[in-house]
Amino acid sequence: LTDYSKFKMICEEIILEKESPDFVCTVLRPATVCGVSPRQRFDLSVNILTNHAVNLGKITVFGGSQSRPNLDIRDMARSYLHVLEHKDKVAGEIFNVGGENLTLDKIAEKVKHELGESAEIQHKATDDLRSYRVDSSKILSKIGFKPSYSVEDSIRDLKIGFSNGEFINSLENSLYFNIKR
Repeated sequence: LTDYSKFKMICEEIILEKESPDFVCTVLRPATVCGVSPRQRFDLSVNILTNHAVNLGKITVFGGSQSRPNLDIRDMARSYLHVLEHKDKVAGEIFNVGGENLTLDKIAEKVKHELGESAEIQHKATDDLRSYRVDSSKILSKIGFKPSYSVEDSIRDLKIGFSNGEFINSLENSLYFNIKR
C-alpha cells in the first residue's frame, strides 16, 4: 500500500535471488517494534501512546479497533541471533517475527495500567482503519524462536527511561520520528 512496503518487497526479491551455497539469505519481517532502543522511536504505536501518557497525561487513540502487531526490540535482536544460530535451516526462508497482535484500544489500556497513572484515554475519529496482524508460527515451528518480552515489558522500560530523563523533548525532537528526520 505504501512506497515503504513496495520497496521492502523489491529488496526481498533482490536478496533472495542472490541465495547460493556460499550466501545464505533469510528474510525477517518484523512486527512493529516497541520499547527502549539506542535509536529510540516515538512514532510507533506502543511508544507513541506511552510517550503521550507520560508527557501529556492523556492517551489519544485514533480509532481504536485497528490491530497492530507488536514486538519488543530485544526480541527483534534475539530473532536475528536465533536465525544466525540456525543458518542451516533458514536458507531462502521468509519469517514473520511478532509478539502480540493487539488493538490500539488494548494497547492504550495496557499503557494506562502499567503507568499506574490517571492518564485519560481519549478517542478521536480516523479514516485510517487499517489493521495489521502477524502470524509468527513459521519461525517457531522451523527454528523454535518465540518472543520472551511482552508489550507490558516495553511499556515498563519506557517508563523507566522517562523517569531517568533518557529522552530529550520526546514529543517534538526529530531524532525520535522517522518522518520528521
